[in-house]
Amino acid sequence: MSDLDELTGGLENSITLTTEDGEEETFYVLEETVQNGRTYLLVSDSREGDGECFLLRDKSNPEDAEASFEFVDDDGELEYMARVFQELLRDLGVEIE
Repeated sequence: MSDLDELTGGLENSITLTTEDGEEETFYVLEETVQNGRTYLLVSDSREGDGECFLLRDKSNPEDAEASFEFVDDDGELEYMARVFQELLRDLGVEIE
């Protein structure tokens, strides 16, 4: 079983984003939470071992048929959400740097 499988209970949780250049990138969802009415995803670019983590924010409206995510790049928001995800993942032995 891979590290991601252990973390997610074996569920295949991935999200594919289309870049501005039209390229598709797949990320693996580690955790999801809602803060202040917004959905946030903590994702990794690697299914196995150590990967780089990113924070995504749902920017879609409730009436939209599909969710639309964007990378969080505001330093204050990143720091706040990193603390939130650290609390959520602490019991699973996952460390966010």
